[in-house]
Amino acid sequence: MAKTRKSWFGIVRRKFLRSSQRHSETIIVLHTNNTTFSQEQTPAPPPPPPPSTPTTIADDPVACEEVPSLNETSAATKIQACFRRHLARRAYKALRSLVKLQAVVRGAHVRKQSHIALECMHALARLQVVVRARQLHLLTSTPNYIPVV
Repeated sequence: MAKTRKSWFGIVRRKFLRSSQRHSETIIVLHTNNTTFSQEQTPAPPPPPPPSTPTTIADDPVACEEVPSLNETSAATKIQACFRRHLARRAYKALRSLVKLQAVVRGAHVRKQSHIALECMHALARLQVVVRARQLHLLTSTPNYIPVV
């Protein structure tokens, strides 16, 4: 019933493969930046002519677009909160996997140390058997031999 020695890399690989099969969702976030910056100075547009007739904010389509509605503001806040929650979950998941990786590596290191210690103990036991056999052989072969302890 001999066990095969496994490397710590194989253990880590199996842990990650096993965890990646459980969570197989892939999240792709695309960012676009369409703003352009130019070094050239563009002339300022001429100021609009003064209105000849008084206009109200409700009649002016530009003024209506500038004021965001309460629904848009709350929707934007909810979207930001959901995205921040998503980022926090992803960071927490990465931290958890890092802690698991550290535990696996430390466990492999401890197992390796215990294996080395066990081999040293076996070597000392074999050495003790050899010394005792030599003492017994000297004791039986020479009648006046007194072993030194």
